[in-house]
Amino acid sequence: MNIKIDFIGDIHGYADKLKMLLYKLGYSDDNGYFAHPDRKVIFVGDYIDRGPDSPGVFYIVKNMVDNDQAYAIMGNHEYNAILFNLRNEKGYLRPHSIKNFKQHATTMLQFHGRQDDYDKMISWFKSLPLFIEGDGYRAMHACWDNTSIEYLNSVAAKGILSDKLIVQSSDQLSALGSAVEVVCKGLEVKLPDGVSFNDKDGTERVHIRVKWWENPKGKNFSEMSVIEGIDMEPTSFDLSMNHYSTSDVPVFFGHYWLKNSPKLLKPNVCCLDYSVAKGGYLTAYRWDGEQILRPENLIYV
Repeated sequence: MNIKIDFIGDIHGYADKLKMLLYKLGYSDDNGYFAHPDRKVIFVGDYIDRGPDSPGVFYIVKNMVDNDQAYAIMGNHEYNAILFNLRNEKGYLRPHSIKNFKQHATTMLQFHGRQDDYDKMISWFKSLPLFIEGDGYRAMHACWDNTSIEYLNSVAAKGILSDKLIVQSSDQLSALGSAVEVVCKGLEVKLPDGVSFNDKDGTERVHIRVKWWENPKGKNFSEMSVIEGIDMEPTSFDLSMNHYSTSDVPVFFGHYWLKNSPKLLKPNVCCLDYSVAKGGYLTAYRWDGEQILRPENLIYV
């Protein structure tokens, strides 16, 4: 793979912002798809839902992948959309609850009158890998957990789930379901009994997504929570987990709805989700092979 890579974070249906970012990065669409003379893109997932033009994002990303200008990773919104559309003998693999309809309804309405295109999009999502590990970097949507990655490598060639594995993964209590949840949605830890909080959509949660890139030793739940400002007792966080080491290769991901101006989390840890769907930034990191990441290489619109 070309060592000059532009990693791009969660787009969530903001096709105009994606075009602006690609132009800012020096890509042109003169041939009907975006391309750069000596760079490629790795998209880290979450192309759809929330924003005004999920079909537009799908066409841009897929055309770049089809023309060898980009690689695309499956995000949790793509995974959820697949399960929302697949059934087994018990019903849809992702229940058609009000909460789940709310998450995906905007995208479905934007494909109104284009059922074939919508079906092609869901089929294309199934072809996407859950992670990519290249020469000197790693990329996935939410969490690089060695145990989960090793398990997925043992059952899914190149991190791509077959149709059979997709069905099996819908059982979140299975080893496969757990591994997909961690890599695609993040590492979660149960809060102490009686403690909960409401997430950005108003849903009550009794688990928190944790900063898997931080050493948990000596930290409490509030300090390890990805979501800032959760009011809880400073209960000791004693989970034994393999956090991402400062000696590991740079890792790029999205998913976490970070706020304010984009910045590096660590010299080798780069989150690219800065809440474009909440008035924030669509963010990229321009990578040329460096193992110590540079703040000035964060580009955003």
